[in-house]
Amino acid sequence: KKDIPAVNFIIHEIHCRRNIEICPYCSDSIPKSEMKNHIESEHVQVTCKCRMKMESSLLKDHEASSCPLRPVLCQFCDIQLAFNKLQEHELYCGARTEPCGRCGRHVLLRELPEHPRVCG
Repeated sequence: KKDIPAVNFIIHEIHCRRNIEICPYCSDSIPKSEMKNHIESEHVQVTCKCRMKMESSLLKDHEASSCPLRPVLCQFCDIQLAFNKLQEHELYCGARTEPCGRCGRHVLLRELPEHPRVCG
């Protein structure tokens, strides 16, 4: 998959046929001696803690950005919980109140960022 000088083409082609394989999963050119390791490390099916199956090479990104069980912080109390529990927790947690330091009124935590505009 790279340009090579025409004078080297036959030698290059012989070398590639002898030493390189195309991965059946991702179509990358892989040395024959590393193909088994490549397939085991990149394409073997694994199961995430959320029970979703995927290639092992995709697991890290899945766990970081799309797994429903990935850890996230509540914006109100900084407690760590699973992403799929966040919305329910924040509905409850944001409904707690704290007194405003300026006006003394009890303000819902979810309304605290907007409160200074109406404080008085």
